[in-house]
Amino acid sequence: MDSVERAVALLGPLEGRIMRAVWTGAVAEPFVVADMQALLPELAYTTVMTTVKRLAGKGLLQLSRDVEKRAYEYHSSGSAEEYLAGASRAAAANVVDRYGDAALAAFAAQLADLPPEQVERLRKLAR
Repeated sequence: MDSVERAVALLGPLEGRIMRAVWTGAVAEPFVVADMQALLPELAYTTVMTTVKRLAGKGLLQLSRDVEKRAYEYHSSGSAEEYLAGASRAAAANVVDRYGDAALAAFAAQLADLPPEQVERLRKLAR
């Protein structure tokens, strides 16, 4: 599974379809709701608009106003990889908050079982 599909799996069905289109370049950025709705013609315009606004509210999309078009334009706040990194940090923080040192010990034990090259790659990612 690639990073886009991993990121999409963390989202709801409609949010995932929209962000897949953004992250894979299926829709040119910046886009207006009509651009996205053209890719998802089985969905009502208002459904796409509501979902896009929610994604902007969650920080996955950024919103700007195009005065000429008299419309809001959206573009990605970051890549699928960046979204995954943020979601992973939040999940790890939640586990540590909930389980404390036991969680950290479990993470450390998992690291001890990994090949050295993967541990090094993880160290670089953590920086």
